[in-house]
Amino acid sequence: MAYPESLKKLIEKVEATRPARVERKKKGEEFPALKLEERDPVLKAFHPDFIQGTRREIRVGPSRGYSISNEIVDLLEAKSRMDPDSVDLSNPDYETDVLVIGAGGAGTAAAILAAENGARVLIATKLRHGDANTMMAEGGIQAADKVGKDSPYWHYLDILGGGHFVNDPELVYTMVTNAPDAIRWLEGLGTSFSKFEDGTMRTMHGGGTCRKRMHYAADITGAEIMKTIRDEARNHKDMIDVVEFCPAVDLVLDDQGRCIGAVLYNLETAEYHYVSAKAVVIATGGSGRLHIQGFMTTNHYGATADGIVMAYRAGVPISFLHTVQYHPTGVVFPEQAEGILITEKFRGAGANVLNVHGEQFVYEREPRDVEAACIIRECSPKGRGNGVPTPTGKFGVWLDSPMIDLLRGEGTVRKEFPGKHILFRRFGIDISREPMLIHPTLHYQNGGLKINASCETRIPGLYAAGEVAGGVHGENRLMGNSLLDVIVFGRIAGTAAAEYSRTVGETGKPSLEHVRRYNREVEEAGIEGQRIAPMILPDYSNPEVRERQLTRDYFGTLSG
Repeated sequence: MAYPESLKKLIEKVEATRPARVERKKKGEEFPALKLEERDPVLKAFHPDFIQGTRREIRVGPSRGYSISNEIVDLLEAKSRMDPDSVDLSNPDYETDVLVIGAGGAGTAAAILAAENGARVLIATKLRHGDANTMMAEGGIQAADKVGKDSPYWHYLDILGGGHFVNDPELVYTMVTNAPDAIRWLEGLGTSFSKFEDGTMRTMHGGGTCRKRMHYAADITGAEIMKTIRDEARNHKDMIDVVEFCPAVDLVLDDQGRCIGAVLYNLETAEYHYVSAKAVVIATGGSGRLHIQGFMTTNHYGATADGIVMAYRAGVPISFLHTVQYHPTGVVFPEQAEGILITEKFRGAGANVLNVHGEQFVYEREPRDVEAACIIRECSPKGRGNGVPTPTGKFGVWLDSPMIDLLRGEGTVRKEFPGKHILFRRFGIDISREPMLIHPTLHYQNGGLKINASCETRIPGLYAAGEVAGGVHGENRLMGNSLLDVIVFGRIAGTAAAEYSRTVGETGKPSLEHVRRYNREVEEAGIEGQRIAPMILPDYSNPEVRERQLTRDYFGTLSG
């Protein structure tokens, strides 16, 4: 499938304005960025976070009264998907020092560091080891490791500014000061970052950065990192075991309130298994598959907020979940690839964002929430109404990728963006010659479980790292800080959990009493319906068909 004639006709407008735009770019002339006081009105008028009726207060749990997305509240106001009275905790199916729930970047990094600190580790994962948002991250990983040109100081200020100055400063400090070592660790394990001929790492700008500190591996940075650390974890066969297709559905506490394991659900056999552990690390990632406000998503199939549900039910508060990140550039056509991430690196390399008239309307490297709001404003009939119509009635804007070859030399797009070049070629589109049609897509869970700089939660023995945790990014994350987040805090969580497992001593009697209490709280709050959580997997079946399926396995959240 190539672009239809209707879109090819509109591409002619892009081609007509391209020569002048390329010349301006070569001269260093950019579309003016919004001033700080200009950003707020655009965000409040067009960013999805500010749409009335899309959030409500949680009625149960440690953060009751906190207003967040309806879709997440639905999960938090649900009962456990298992009957706590039917689970036998007297005879564990698995015993380990550290249980890591989730096998993406944060979980795998945690497992490696826990093993290196002497702990026996069990990784429990919903799908396969590495099936995670980390694998799908493209653009890069930030670190201020170029002496004389950058500093963790500047990185710190960029993160605070991007997060609207409400970030947890201790978490931000921890991340930026550990960033250079994270890059050295990854390279030492064999991560193949893009480099100049002299061996110096290539770095570039991202939205909201004041220095070029974005390290990358072409446009498959996350896949390269995930591959490397997954292989490293598998090389620790004597210390790390992996159980696949067994998501956790509830944590297990002892009679002293310490976390001592979890109950897993085997997706293949429908069995429940109890894992006994001295410490637990939650690294279950984000929630894009909830499709908040009906948005398409970049997230992998298993991103359904399971870790948030389990830890919240056990008593861990949440923070910064009132904001959700919509990546400015997701595929909106061809629709077979809808929602797939188009890395910010395209804009960092020089590609303009253009409306239906082939005109620039936004500075390409605004912070992500501002960039997304400006694109939605351009597409919305309540805004400027200058979106590019797709054959099915959706709207997007152009990302003029052919500019990159004109600015940096022919073949740059194919060399620097091989993943997207191959993807679009499957649909008969050459992105080195034709622009991409994009629209904001649900991308990142800005908030999550409340932790401190050691990744400790309120519950002794329970740690959290990566996208499931909240605070470091404030109300908006900058490009390149998610991969950094999972590596820095994954390593910290694994180290801390191993240390705790050595010193905790004997655990108390295992219990699911907290699950019983939570179920009662849901009932006492008068919450109607039959919702169960965690969701585990999204349900994309036909609603009309579901109404006639009186006996069926169910994985999603039942509606009221």
